[in-house]
Amino acid sequence: MTAAFAAYLAALLAAHTVADHWIQTHHQAMCKGKPGLVGVLACLRHVATYTATTALLGLLVWQVLDLELSWLGFLAGQLLSAATHYLADRRTPLERFVRWVGKADFLKLGVPRTGTDRNGNEYDDNPSLGTAGYSLDQSFHHLCLFFAALLTVVL
Repeated sequence: MTAAFAAYLAALLAAHTVADHWIQTHHQAMCKGKPGLVGVLACLRHVATYTATTALLGLLVWQVLDLELSWLGFLAGQLLSAATHYLADRRTPLERFVRWVGKADFLKLGVPRTGTDRNGNEYDDNPSLGTAGYSLDQSFHHLCLFFAALLTVVL
């Protein structure tokens, strides 16, 4: 069971990265956190392709490595992964939780601040992809994938 958990978790983590950074469309990435129907639909579309990616890689590792998994476990793990991914990617629930646990100041780290310096030159003080919000989002997804893999293996 330990080897099955490790192999399945590795597949989910790889699928997560591919789905979030390669499969997700620009529109989904930009709109999934917006309020209203536009945000809901963008997030649902992203979660659909995300879940298809995790399911595909999960099925692949299950079959190739001949893991002892059940369909109930597989479906339960996929459902947990999809539901928690949607919850986090709608932004507001995860941001509220971050503030509730006292990490609101951490959310400010890495957020680009643009402006002009004393010489009138424009600047962006964080020309990178990394922000604290992104780090918290990804770590939350990884935690949920850990539990999804565990659920998959034990059911």
